[in-house]
Amino acid sequence: MHIQEWLETVPAVSVYLLVGVVIGLESVGIPLPGEIVLVSAAILAATQDHINPVVLGACASAGAILGDSVGYLIGRKGGQPLLQWAGRKFPKHFGPDHVAMAEAKFDKWGMWAVFFGRFVALLRIFAGPLAGVLKMPYWKFLIANVLGGIIWAGGTTALIYSVGMIAEEWLKRFSWLGLVAALLFGAGSFLLMKYRAKKAAAAREAAEEPVTATVD
Repeated sequence: MHIQEWLETVPAVSVYLLVGVVIGLESVGIPLPGEIVLVSAAILAATQDHINPVVLGACASAGAILGDSVGYLIGRKGGQPLLQWAGRKFPKHFGPDHVAMAEAKFDKWGMWAVFFGRFVALLRIFAGPLAGVLKMPYWKFLIANVLGGIIWAGGTTALIYSVGMIAEEWLKRFSWLGLVAALLFGAGSFLLMKYRAKKAAAAREAAEEPVTATVD
């Protein structure tokens, strides 16, 4: 069966559920490729008439908002021990360097770290749980969470879908290239955040070095 014919048989509801669940779990604090899944689904919606981009964007937004809210509650209950446990369990995502970088962003931006974090791959995992650990007032968290979730999920869906509609015939012939592009975009975002985490770690170590005074 040709890939295009196979894609036409994929039930729309399964795409909506996959996007909502993956983004929701990522927002809770589980390292999953939410952005890659959303971009791939938006490309699929542009080439398949049975997948509604509005419903797709709504499911992605709901997953982001609900997932962040659950992550906030878990972080509020678990506190710092939760971050320490996550660091041992997922050192590549919740190591001391990553936590230090995320905390620095929260110190700098406050509640808007939740909003802006939605647009940055690694911070999406941290935003909800870290806001809870730091005891951010829930009403502040909720405002930034809802705005960030709707603008990120809805905006990403609309942008990718619009581009896909313009290049619909090209995408139908080379659907795999669109998926490769989505994978490269997600990998690039992750590597950028990893680089920034290393810079934050180096700055933290420099700040912690004891200052020695010389006596004449």
